[in-house]
Amino acid sequence: MSDWDALTAELDRWAEAGEAATLWWRDDDAGAPDPALDRLLGLARDHGTPLTLAVIPARADPALAGLLADAPSVTAVQHGYAHLNHAPDGERKAELGAHRPAEIVVAELAVGWDRLETLLGPRLRPILVPPWNRIAPHLIPMLPELRYAGLSTFGPRPRARPTAGLIQANSHLDIIDWPGHRGFVGTGAALAALTGHLAARRTGAVADPAEPTGLLTHHLAHDHGAWAFIDALLARTRGHPGARWLDAATVFQPAPAARAAARPGR
Repeated sequence: MSDWDALTAELDRWAEAGEAATLWWRDDDAGAPDPALDRLLGLARDHGTPLTLAVIPARADPALAGLLADAPSVTAVQHGYAHLNHAPDGERKAELGAHRPAEIVVAELAVGWDRLETLLGPRLRPILVPPWNRIAPHLIPMLPELRYAGLSTFGPRPRARPTAGLIQANSHLDIIDWPGHRGFVGTGAALAALTGHLAARRTGAVADPAEPTGLLTHHLAHDHGAWAFIDALLARTRGHPGARWLDAATVFQPAPAARAAARPGR
């Protein structure tokens, strides 16, 4: 059985149980219009797939608003503030870590939100995507006070509500091999991660059955293999009765309305 056949078989199992596996697509590091972003938005448009675009406030170009105005299926969210690493040498990169006073981090986030709200208006939703998918635990309870209703990092979420007034929904498949050659991770590895999370949700093993499975892309880092994989994945899942792509508004709705597909039988 090929890797693609394994994915189809997993989606078939969801469909046979009368359910659809919920998925969502998050792309990080947007700042200004460029050919890669145009290509990304074109894929979302051509496949009719909702896209959540994580925008870096300090790098946000006013021209981005005009570009998104022609992309109604795209939702903008906040990607930290400047995507700068403040961790000391030898530690994993983080902008929203515990390396600076909380008041400084919070003030930056507030400035970033105001900038994006001014530029993007109603296209922006109050969801925070920490750069490098890392945020210090003590900052999380502060997020609702800053008007955020959603948080997205990477990996199976430990709980749907990490604090009162905040919903967490993560990405689970990063198609870039960051520790290695920083190109496409490969079809086999990508599909193994995707199919594995879907199966874990379906069987109740480790993963939260109600957490939509998240595809994570970085348009500025894509090589030919990455673009081809996204195109193929969207084409193969579009129309399959066992798959349903969600927009950010649905992913981060308060329960029970945001409850993704219930876990089918094993």
